[in-house]
Amino acid sequence: MRAEHPSYHCAPVPPFGDAAARLLVVGLAPGMHGANATGQPFTGDFAGILLYQTLHQFGFANLPDAVSAGSAMRLADCRITNAVKCLPPANRPTPAEAANCNGYLAADLATLPVGGAVLALGRIAHDAVLRALGERLSAHPFAHGARHAVAGGTLALFDSYHCSRYNTNTRRLTDAMFRDVVAAVAVHVRAPASAAGVGARA
Repeated sequence: MRAEHPSYHCAPVPPFGDAAARLLVVGLAPGMHGANATGQPFTGDFAGILLYQTLHQFGFANLPDAVSAGSAMRLADCRITNAVKCLPPANRPTPAEAANCNGYLAADLATLPVGGAVLALGRIAHDAVLRALGERLSAHPFAHGARHAVAGGTLALFDSYHCSRYNTNTRRLTDAMFRDVVAAVAVHVRAPASAAGVGARA
């Protein structure tokens, strides 16, 4: 890949955003011509369009789009990472890659405060979060719009279909569906600390 695109990042993509965030967005893996090129999650690819527009709408981002790592995009109370840190073969992560990267995801999750939230974009991200937290997958089945109390009830895991071109083009995920999930996340992370730590599994 680097030989074909010498200007690309072509390396593990680190998390992007507020180090003290109460919201961690977990995607799948760097896109071939997105984060693999820019070095910043969901930057420069189609999936980032809906994600950043929605984060901006709910006050988690100062701009509605990010096309390069050198842009003025800043996240507030939000950080973005991926279940898999490097571009996977054929642009599709394998279980082995997700397992190899799970320790990095666990470190990302460990920075969240009590009452924090995780937004998992797709089933692979959802399962990776549960494994990183030591949770049983069978106790928290993935479903778009679901909310799960995890980490002993100290964190809330919210599920959404991934905002990929395929999902949005086929209308499996609409803008309104995604906004509804992020709206629920925003309510949770901005609730008083005494209430935010209490989660319910949908």
